Amino acid sequence: MKISLNWLSDYVDIEGVEPAELAEKITRSGIEVDAVDNRSEGLKNIVVGHVLECSQHPQADKLNICRVDVGEEEPSQIICGAPNVAAGQKVVVARPGARLPGGVKIKKAKLRGEESHGMICSLQELGFDGKVVPKAYASGIYVLPEDARPGEDALGLLGLDDTVLELDLTPNRSDALSMLGAAYEAAAILSKDVNLPETAHEESAEPASGLLNLRVDAAEANPLYAAKVVRNVKVGESPEWLKARLMAAGVRPLNNIVDITNYVLMEYGQPLHAFDYDRLGTGEIVVRHAAEGEVIETLDGTERKLEPHHLLITNGREPVAIAGVMGGANSEVHDGTTTVVIEAAYFSPASVRKTSRELGLRSDASTRFEKGVDPNRVIEAGERAAALMADLAGGEVLSGTVLFDELDKEPKRVTVSPDFINERLGMKIPFEEMEEILRRLQFPYEAVNGQFVIDAPTRRVDISIPEDIVEEIARLYGYDEIPATLPVTESLPGGLTPYQDKRRTVRRYLEGAGLYQAITYSLTSESESQKFALETAPVTRLLMPMSEERSTLRQSLLPHLLDAVTYNTARQTSSVALYEVGSVFLGEGEDGLPTEVEHAAGAVTGEWSAAGWQGGQKRVDFFAVKGIVEGLATELGLSDKLSFRKGEMDGLHPGRTADVLLDGERVGIIAQLHPSEQKARDLKDTVVFELNLQRLLREETEPLLYTPVPKFPSISRDIALVVPKAVQAAALESTIRTNAGSILKDVHVFDVYEGDRMEEGMKSIAFSLTYLDPERTLTDEEVSEMHNRIVAALESEGAQIRN
Repeated sequence: MKISLNWLSDYVDIEGVEPAELAEKITRSGIEVDAVDNRSEGLKNIVVGHVLECSQHPQADKLNICRVDVGEEEPSQIICGAPNVAAGQKVVVARPGARLPGGVKIKKAKLRGEESHGMICSLQELGFDGKVVPKAYASGIYVLPEDARPGEDALGLLGLDDTVLELDLTPNRSDALSMLGAAYEAAAILSKDVNLPETAHEESAEPASGLLNLRVDAAEANPLYAAKVVRNVKVGESPEWLKARLMAAGVRPLNNIVDITNYVLMEYGQPLHAFDYDRLGTGEIVVRHAAEGEVIETLDGTERKLEPHHLLITNGREPVAIAGVMGGANSEVHDGTTTVVIEAAYFSPASVRKTSRELGLRSDASTRFEKGVDPNRVIEAGERAAALMADLAGGEVLSGTVLFDELDKEPKRVTVSPDFINERLGMKIPFEEMEEILRRLQFPYEAVNGQFVIDAPTRRVDISIPEDIVEEIARLYGYDEIPATLPVTESLPGGLTPYQDKRRTVRRYLEGAGLYQAITYSLTSESESQKFALETAPVTRLLMPMSEERSTLRQSLLPHLLDAVTYNTARQTSSVALYEVGSVFLGEGEDGLPTEVEHAAGAVTGEWSAAGWQGGQKRVDFFAVKGIVEGLATELGLSDKLSFRKGEMDGLHPGRTADVLLDGERVGIIAQLHPSEQKARDLKDTVVFELNLQRLLREETEPLLYTPVPKFPSISRDIALVVPKAVQAAALESTIRTNAGSILKDVHVFDVYEGDRMEEGMKSIAFSLTYLDPERTLTDEEVSEMHNRIVAALESEGAQIRN
């Protein structure tokens, strides 16, 4: 909703309040102000001009040489290319030195050899949106009224000496979809009174009921219909002030009759419609539902087929409007209209909403009817429109209103106690302060037995329960006045649980390792649901799946993660590293729902480190991904509990697959895809991992202890062992650690050899052992004794020392 502050000042005193300050106050009270548009910002030296002469440019067919009186001693010569410029017009002139929107500066210039001292402006050049410019001036300059004086500031005539606030309204605040609604809001914020528009007007002796009959056959959808009849109107352009206000509100001016209905719509929030009485043809209005297959041509020139539940306004024979949505072309006001019927009605919000949605028609009127208009303003809005037509179109208002009224207009009564309000807000607002706020809101109330008994104004359809009053008190008292407090609980709220903190650690670590997070579907096909699963259980199928490809809950993250890798490599991204943290679904739990277990998975393909001038490239392999998993275990404090063993799974490489063990229990897998699986997915060497993250994160870990950097030197010894190829390095490392004392600090493999000099079926594995005592320097004898004990243990298990 766009609120012109010049227009708003008609209803509430905002003098002395800066637009930005008012916008801030409105926002703090609960209605967000999206923009504060100073419409004159950057505009200067723009005046009224009188075109004295207009002749064609001798060197250009589409240019005219104009002599224009701009209030100076001598007329100015201005070259204008607008097709509608003519002698005798009052126009808007930007004189040399003027500034237009966008920082455009007007200078003296020569056009095809003729001097031009300024520019005759269109409304678009002055910053108006093309959608609100009157059609007569949409492709040319704007022509001002005859009484405009040459040389006077044109900004005031055009309503550009104004600031417009753009309100971002929530669905419950439909009351602010009008200037009066905004006025009540501003008055409550500023503690001011609201001055309502004048609706009084003279009426002829002839009653409106003598010319118009009314029948409502659908009272449930249309409980109130009021019609005013205005004769002898003269259809023409609206006065400048009215057009300026409509354009500020985002409405295109058409003619004075239609503009008045739109003006009252924006002023009261009550949609009106004007019918040409003579085009009605029957002197009758009948409100009914549509017949099967009935059609109407609406004002936009479209023929629309209607359904039996669509509500219509008819002349007793044929439809002339779709109730609350759009009028019909057959009853439209035109230049020859002399008698007007003003429709002011209350239509059921549900009926209008359904009709509008089904016909694909959205309008300012339907938007307001859908949200519910004020039942006590319907007739008043019709009277306001009649008064304006008498004043601005010279009309004669017939006496009385043709009326059908079965609408309940009683306000909703809400009872609430001050204690209830303070308990909900967690503060102590004095009783007197609450009374003052209710007075500022203009909510009629009584204080009875320590409670407020409030009759919520019908303009505020959002007020119906005690909590609504709590909100009103809070926002007018000031949300920023509510003290910041913490709930009384066993622990302070807002912190992360240890599990959540560890999950974030996992994500940070994997992203730090170079993997990008992916989020994939939890639903997959039944054939893919158990592929690569660490643990299988009965699958969970949807009762009504969208497709077979999304019919079953997954039991592994890897299939969809690999689909994402394939998708990226197919688009010339040769190196891809993705991870996902998400749930898999294993059978049915005690509550009848699938058991969710959180997993973490990754898939990596391509280069691990790119080739550069410093060295060659390194492609991803099993050990690079194994290093990622080992680093993650270290990050979680589980490195001492994690181990690996040879694994096996369909779709994975038989010689490059390892189970991940936590205290001997299988919690994950690391593997390269089987060549046939890689070929099926059109991938090169791809290594994956999947971990039961829930199991890892719930594992108890020792508190992190820091030790000082050792002052004493370490001693390293190497052992090269010849063992059968089937023997795993992890088994040998376990033997070393089991038989070593406390001075053994590190063991790692630094060489594996299987070559010509080795016996058939044998291999050489070389370990580097580091010995260290943080309290003293070790002697060679101590290290040799420990080393020999380790060697003896290895030999007893069949390993041979390689010399």
